[in-house]
Amino acid sequence: MDANAGFDPWSPQFVADPYPGYARLRAAGRVHWYGPSRQWLVPHHEDVRTLLRDRRLGRTYLHRFSHEEFGRTAPPAAHEPFYVLNGHGLLDLEPPDHTRIRRLVSKAFTPRTVENLAPVVARLARELVDDLLAAGGGDLIGAVAEPLPVAVIAEMLGIPAADRRLLRPWSAAICGMYELNPDEESARNAVRASLDFSAYLRELIADRRARPGDDLISALVLAHDEGERLTEQEMVSTCVLLLNAGHEATVNTTGNGWWALFRHPGQLAALRADPGLLPGAIEELMRYDTLLQLFERWVLDDIEIAGTVIPRGSEVALLFGSANRDPARFPAPDRLDVTRTDNPHLSLGAGIHYCLGAPLARLELLASFGELLRRVPGLRLVAEPEWKPGFVIRGLRELLVEC
Repeated sequence: MDANAGFDPWSPQFVADPYPGYARLRAAGRVHWYGPSRQWLVPHHEDVRTLLRDRRLGRTYLHRFSHEEFGRTAPPAAHEPFYVLNGHGLLDLEPPDHTRIRRLVSKAFTPRTVENLAPVVARLARELVDDLLAAGGGDLIGAVAEPLPVAVIAEMLGIPAADRRLLRPWSAAICGMYELNPDEESARNAVRASLDFSAYLRELIADRRARPGDDLISALVLAHDEGERLTEQEMVSTCVLLLNAGHEATVNTTGNGWWALFRHPGQLAALRADPGLLPGAIEELMRYDTLLQLFERWVLDDIEIAGTVIPRGSEVALLFGSANRDPARFPAPDRLDVTRTDNPHLSLGAGIHYCLGAPLARLELLASFGELLRRVPGLRLVAEPEWKPGFVIRGLRELLVEC
């Protein structure tokens, strides 16, 4: 049987439950060619973990090769605004540019900075749960999961409160291009959002250059003026990445995590009975239903996996969702266990592209889950949710609950 027969990232059934398909991939071998996306699928935890740190792979190849030298076709000219925006952000840069920009941005995510944000995050979570209780329930994603991280990262960057409603639609359109083989409509939406988001941020950067404040955009402008060699495009791309990545992980972990807990009432009861389990439970929820199912890398120099040579110019798809359910690394991997302690999940990546905002995401998740567990003990599901069509960034459309 074809090992890829159960892997269909465009199927709603597969998106709803990809894990049996992953089990078949792992059983069939360590690496598989997948023709529809022209990628090599890597499903095992140890291989994914190792390749995330392997410098023979990169998020881009343009720091070493032209499109022609790498055997690839340049993106259509009409898509250029998206690729310019995306290509100057941390996630798609390699050293030395990645090192230079990450060093600057990481100053905003030090343990002390995140610790200082804790009262703000706690207050926002409390207010959002207040509103949910007052309404008697609603969509947990729209009411709590989305507004909390958007407000936090927007506050860090200095986005005015009146403009924050613009961020989520722009982000959703741009992230549509991270799916496998995005269609032309998705590309058009991403290009439009890239142009609008970039224009908005250029205006904001100009304003902060004239009137600096106590925010990250002002800090990036100051660093540029002091000779840190950060171009305006790099500033724009960095802000977009922080805004997008700064809430996608939290939104999907919150929605997917509560859906998992509702399906495992014994685990939910254990968590309500012992709040001390919450930090470990957050890690388990990230592992159990992975927020980012797949992470792509270009092969810059030939690599070999289990006797299969993957040549330069190829693309590998590191299957985080499969790696996090690998029985070779996790006992009883298909069981949700909020008491699990040995939990080296890969949901936030590894190596130089490890999620810069991981401490902030954990702070936000602890705050929102903690408020809901403590103050809404009767929280219950109203209807079984539907998954959004995307597979790479996998999340629910909504999660309807009653208090």
